[in-house]
Amino acid sequence: MMDLSSFIAGLSIGLSLIVAIGAQNVFVLRQGLRGRHVFAVCLACALSDAILIVVGVTSFGKVAAVLPWIDPVMRYGGAAFLIWYGAKSLRSALRSKEAMAVEAAGGREDELGRTLLACLAITWLNPHVYLDTVVLLGTVSTQFAGSRGAFTAGAVAGSFLFFFSLGYGATRLRPLFAKPSAWRVLEGVIALVMWAIAGKLIASV
Repeated sequence: MMDLSSFIAGLSIGLSLIVAIGAQNVFVLRQGLRGRHVFAVCLACALSDAILIVVGVTSFGKVAAVLPWIDPVMRYGGAAFLIWYGAKSLRSALRSKEAMAVEAAGGREDELGRTLLACLAITWLNPHVYLDTVVLLGTVSTQFAGSRGAFTAGAVAGSFLFFFSLGYGATRLRPLFAKPSAWRVLEGVIALVMWAIAGKLIASV
C-alpha cells in the first residue's frame, strides 16, 4: 500500500518547486490563452518533468560525476535559446495592433511539431529544470528511503496537476486577452522572463 504521507510530501514539494514563474510556465500559459495544442504542450511538460524526477530520485549524483561537462554546455545552450525566444516574444509585442488582434482571435494555426519542439527545447535546455527535478527533488527523496516510490509518485502527480491546471485554467483569462494591449504586455513579460533566466544562467557559469 502506498505511503500517503510520502505521496503528499512529494506532491507538495513538487508543486512548490514549479509554481514559480519561469520559461516553461509562461510558455504553457501562452498556449493556454491562445487555445493552441494545449493538451499536447501540457502533456509534454508533465512527461518531461516525470522523466527528470525519476532520474533525480534513482540516479542523483551519478550523472554529473560521469559527465562533468554537461553543466556548462546546458547552461550556455539554454541561455542562447532563451535569448532567441525572448527576442521572438519582444518582436510579437511590438507588432501592430491589427496583427495582434488577428493572432488573439485565432489567426494562422501553429504547427503542432514546431510548437512541441519549442516546448521541449524550453524544458530540456533550461538548467533550472534539472536543478528543481534532478538535484533538489533527488536530494529530498533521500529522506524517504523506505517510501521513495510514493514520494516520486506524488512529485510526478504534482507536475501533471500543475501543468494541466495552468494550461486549461488560462482559458478563464481569455476575455482579458481579447484586448491587443494585453497580448502586448504578456509578450513583453515573456521576453523579460526569458532574458532574466538567460542572464542568471550565464552569470552562474
